[in-house]
Amino acid sequence: QVQLVESGGGSVQAGGSLRLSCAASGRTFSNNVMVWFRQAPGKEREFVAALRWSGSTKYYVDSVKGRFTISRDNAKNTVYLQMNSLKPEDTAVYYCAVGNGPGLFTTASRYNYWGQGTQVTVSS
Repeated sequence: QVQLVESGGGSVQAGGSLRLSCAASGRTFSNNVMVWFRQAPGKEREFVAALRWSGSTKYYVDSVKGRFTISRDNAKNTVYLQMNSLKPEDTAVYYCAVGNGPGLFTTASRYNYWGQGTQVTVSS
């Protein structure tokens, strides 16, 4: 059974930084895609960033390009989301997820396993 556990959320002022972590366990990931989504109150879950467990290609939603960086530590089975220059509109619950296969999707329903989420609050 795959388990994903996020950590690192918190409250910061605009312009600040946070690093989220997603520790994965329960299986070996090879070509799976690890993703970060976020969900603000009253809004749908939104794709934020993705990378393959193997390989170097990274994907970002336009609104975070140049500010957020997704990375991984294979030895720790952990994916990170470094968030810099945070804005109030980045306020949301952030989730990591992974699918069963190699497909990369920006739709939340395409992913099989989810963490519990971690709250990020950015004040102006």
